[in-house]
Amino acid sequence: AYPKGLQIGGGITLSNAQEWLEYGASHVIVTSFVFHNGQIDWERLNSLVALIGKEKLVLDLSCRRQIGDDDASGPYYVVTDRWQTFTNVQVNEETLNKLGNYCSEFLVHGVENEGKRCGILEDLVELLGKYSPVPVTYAGGVKGIDDLERVKVLGGGKVDLTIGSALDCFGGDIKYDDVVAWHKKENP
Repeated sequence: AYPKGLQIGGGITLSNAQEWLEYGASHVIVTSFVFHNGQIDWERLNSLVALIGKEKLVLDLSCRRQIGDDDASGPYYVVTDRWQTFTNVQVNEETLNKLGNYCSEFLVHGVENEGKRCGILEDLVELLGKYSPVPVTYAGGVKGIDDLERVKVLGGGKVDLTIGSALDCFGGDIKYDDVVAWHKKENP
């Protein structure tokens, strides 16, 4: 439908990653295959990079704080299995720098706010903008058109944003046309 214009994720493994790229995906998005048994499986990650190349790999670092963590400034941990299983991998400067050597991009859902239209996780966006060595797309909690500008500022112009349920075409209040107009204004 849109060769080399769409990324695909969900169930990506060594046995199907190349196939999805041959079908026309520009990149494969991977979480659970690499973050296996609660930690980074370096053998799997190296094998995947050897197979498809880092330029075709997006690592999904979707994350949340530990349940019951009363410290609102506590660390974010990568979560897998529909965001239900915590890993021991913190999203921080060290992790971003290390994993940035294995992929072309990060996708990061702020799971605590995902789908709730309650506002973005500002500290997470700031962290991503400050430390990610590769392009990064944030998702989660967008509630209004102002969040586009907020992500731009907090992320230092280095964090992209994806909007889902807040868009009017998905039942939200943000007009798709307004998002397109904002993007065209920012990227003449």
